[in-house]
This record gives sequence, structure tokens and C-alpha cells, in this order.
Amino acid sequence: MGFEGLDRDAVSFYAELRADNTKTWWTANKTRYDTAVRGPFEELGAELEPEFGAVKIFRPYRDVRFSADKTPYKLHIGMVSQARVAHYVQLSEEGLMLGGGVYDVPPAALARFREAVDDPRTAEDLDALLAELRGAGFELLRDDALKTAPRGYRADHPRLPLLQLKRLAVGRRETPADWMWTPDAYDIIADDWRTVSTWCAWLTETLGPELLEAAQSSRRGRSDRT
Repeated sequence: MGFEGLDRDAVSFYAELRADNTKTWWTANKTRYDTAVRGPFEELGAELEPEFGAVKIFRPYRDVRFSADKTPYKLHIGMVSQARVAHYVQLSEEGLMLGGGVYDVPPAALARFREAVDDPRTAEDLDALLAELRGAGFELLRDDALKTAPRGYRADHPRLPLLQLKRLAVGRRETPADWMWTPDAYDIIADDWRTVSTWCAWLTETLGPELLEAAQSSRRGRSDRT
């Protein structure tokens, strides 16, 4: 049987997990996770793979080694394509987050991105691309962005917000809605991934495949943290 939609019980599952993020609760609800959360995500991934390539579903366990928060389980399920520049979809109590790009950017790739932002010839194309993405509801993810200008760039640079980025990813959110629990969810998610593909293509061309190989390796290394 193919993908019939996500399961609305996944939203309740994560709301309850947030209230009782313990091994005891997880063990009692593991079958529910497999049925209502991971199972539909696996079916969705199987539908996406012919167009977007192999996908990976992240494990549900948090890496708590360096975190003050020792709760053991993630409050979302995430899936990423295995391309150099990845597409991403995440389901949580709050609904869906869709997007793509490079989350852990190698220093050489980030330097090349900033050079492209600083060059008027490439920056104009980037401005146009980002305007199209904003029109489709996507915004650059600014978590972990610099507070000031990076070294070597002036504080009044006209594209300072872009220069401050440390993660080269875009995303948009959808609160829980009836279409998510129907086969229409595949069409909407796939359309979003196609939209994000323009950003992924620009990054691939601009940063260069040899640098993105390092980004891909970094993403594999953080698979337990996402």
C-alpha cells in the first residue's frame, strides 16, 4: 500500500511526549510511534525517492552529551534527502517544517558564499532567487547567525544579513491541517521540495561539489542530533 497521508495522531503523540519525555513513556508508546509517526514517514519517503533520490529518516533519540537538556527523545521526526544539498521535511506537534540547503557549512564553503554575496554580479541573481522563495513562503534560517559583520566585511554592507548567515538553508512552516492526513500531503510536500530545488541548485553551482562533499559528510555526522 502506498502513501495515504500522515497520521494526525502524530501531533498528539509529540504533544504527549513533550509533557512526559521519559523512557517509561516512550516504551509504553513505541508501537504507536512505529504506526502513527515513522510508518507514514517511511511511506512518504518511498514516494519522494524516485524524484529526489535516496532519503534518510533521522533517529528519534537526542544527543544529550553536551546539552543541559537531558530529555532523551526528539519532539519531531525529520527526513532528509541524501543529495549534496539536501531537502528536508519535519513533523512535530506544531505541524510541518519544509525546506532545504546546507545546515552545517564547511568554512571554505561559507567563505565562497560570502564572496558571492559580496560580488554584485552574483548577488543580483541571489536577490532574485530569494525573492522568489519568499513569495512561496520560504525564509532563510537565521539560527546561529552572526550578530555583527564577519571578518573582512564592513558593518554597513548592503547585504549584511546574508553575510551573517552560518547556515545556508531555507524553510517554511505549516500548522496542522486536514490535507496533511490525506494523499494530498505528498503533492504539497513534493511541490515544496521542487521550489527549494532552485536554492539547492544555486548553492551547488556556487559552492562547488568538492566543498559540498564536506557538507554532506558533516550532515551524516550530525544525523543523531537533527
